[in-house]
Amino acid sequence: MRQILITVMLILTVVAIYTAVVGGDGGMRAQIRSSGSGMAGAISRVSP
Repeated sequence: MRQILITVMLILTVVAIYTAVVGGDGGMRAQIRSSGSGMAGAISRVSP
């Protein structure tokens, strides 16, 4: 029983850290979207 509790707490901790890093304000998702927009703008300004 104790081992199951420790496993569940570890899984919850990992999920909480993942949510904070990826989905938080200024998280990875927002940074990737921002850099993607910047790259798209740079590519559209290139003249063939």
